[in-house]
Amino acid sequence: MELGFLTVPFKETPLKEVLPYLKSLGITALELGAGGYPGTGHIDPAKLLESEGERKALLAMLSEYGMSISALACHGNPVSPDKAFAKESDETLKNTILLAEKLSVKTVITFSGCPAGAPGDKTPCWVTCPWPDEYAEALKYQWNEVLIPYWKSMNAFAAAHGVRVALEMHPGFCVYNTETMLKLREAAGENIGANVDPSHLVWQGIDVPLAIRTLGPAVFHFHAKDTKIDVHNTAVNGVLDTKHYGNEIARSWVFRSCGYGMTREKWTEIFSALKLIGYDGAISIEHEDSVMETKEGLEKAVKFLSDLIIYKEKPNSMWWA
Repeated sequence: MELGFLTVPFKETPLKEVLPYLKSLGITALELGAGGYPGTGHIDPAKLLESEGERKALLAMLSEYGMSISALACHGNPVSPDKAFAKESDETLKNTILLAEKLSVKTVITFSGCPAGAPGDKTPCWVTCPWPDEYAEALKYQWNEVLIPYWKSMNAFAAAHGVRVALEMHPGFCVYNTETMLKLREAAGENIGANVDPSHLVWQGIDVPLAIRTLGPAVFHFHAKDTKIDVHNTAVNGVLDTKHYGNEIARSWVFRSCGYGMTREKWTEIFSALKLIGYDGAISIEHEDSVMETKEGLEKAVKFLSDLIIYKEKPNSMWWA
């Protein structure tokens, strides 16, 4: 494993200026925003696809600082009932896959998306219960008529270009937990897998190490981001919370830098689980801690994770067995 970072928090600063700082922290793998919600602050697939020279310049700059690209991130909603946004998300994803191929990057990260609940609806519908019956019918429509056909096609497109698509399991979208991830992968194909981000799983009550072991080879990428569950607010209101992320003191949970949510022991279990399934990729820090300034949150995450990541592939020998 190696320590990585999703560079989006510094998207207003040229990548060339960010690299020395990241190198000083011991980060060696970068996850670059390539459109959609992450934006194109550091790379623009449409431009890079047109210029081999610019692609070579990007790779040379990263090599100068000992950096590799762990993934390109282009989160969007390609199955949105907003046709314009769906088309934009689809085109962004395809361009990012094409760019990943040219940069020899094997993983692109996005969301599964969330369709409308029925034909003609104008907004996405995230279904969280099977009754009244219209919710169960909405799920059938979303999966059978929209989600599976779209991702079958995208699986074939990605496979044709030697790229894997890692879906971030995120509430609000159809793939949000272990079961829905495996359901879509089984239906769409093995070039569709998971970007495991513990911060979206723990507040749902999911044991992250167990989820990792269950996903197994479907784990394509890993986000190092934490969540702190407020036991008092959760005891009163439960975990479903629509209050703004900035209203930290009133929310049932908030995103935190690694080490400020789950225990150290839980994080060691996570890294052991990743090793057990054969994952040896980037541990990509994603900073979305509203309590800490970006550099402070990143530096604390680096310090916390550096002692816990299992860097080597395997023991030299089992002298005790």
